[in-house]
Amino acid sequence: MAEKEKLRLDKLLTHMGLGTRKEIKKLIKAKQVVINGAVANDPGVHVYPKSDIIEVQGEVIEYREYIYLMLNKPQGFLSATEDASEKVVLDLLEQKYQTFDPFPVGRLDRDTEGLLLLTNNGKLAHQLLSPKKHVPKTYYALIQGVVTEKDVEAFGRGVKLEDGYQTMPGHLKILRSDLESEIELTIYEGKYHQVKRMFESVEKKVTFLKRLSMGPLVLDPELKPGEYRELTEEEIGLLL
Repeated sequence: MAEKEKLRLDKLLTHMGLGTRKEIKKLIKAKQVVINGAVANDPGVHVYPKSDIIEVQGEVIEYREYIYLMLNKPQGFLSATEDASEKVVLDLLEQKYQTFDPFPVGRLDRDTEGLLLLTNNGKLAHQLLSPKKHVPKTYYALIQGVVTEKDVEAFGRGVKLEDGYQTMPGHLKILRSDLESEIELTIYEGKYHQVKRMFESVEKKVTFLKRLSMGPLVLDPELKPGEYRELTEEEIGLLL
């Protein structure tokens, strides 16, 4: 096993959310930590997390390097890890998940709801966000104004934004066309405020926006805004 796969015992247990370094030292001193059947007595001892059997207070600890959380982001939260004055999505997580230092993969606007993936796997985040990958993202939106087949055709060609940028073709589906229309839109890039700006280019305004999917990951309909869960093994497999 490679040297890099070794970790200090106290660092590993802290990473797993079992307490601070100080609290871990107390557990070890109280003989509450066992490695491969032997009582641990040194917080700094190195262990192999993938092969050593580590017990804390009689329970075997399952080491995980990465976590993957599906959040139904509510309005009023920033897609960030911290902010001096605003609430951020990490504020919604239990401490046991915060110890993994997860971050949001991409951004949803403060007033946008829906699917947000939180992970500490930087390689996966890069793959999902890379402009070269053209990962599809589908949104549900309420639009002020009558959305027409002409708009569908325009979005299918790609529209020019106010700064002159020509978007990639998107797939616009009209669910209801009225003074307030309902639509679903799939885009393949992630420019700043892109959905809102695309509708502004056809002289319409987004009044509500919710992301339904990102790549193969689909928002769990059971999750209410502000709720989250770990991804299933199947969902993780689709992403990796």
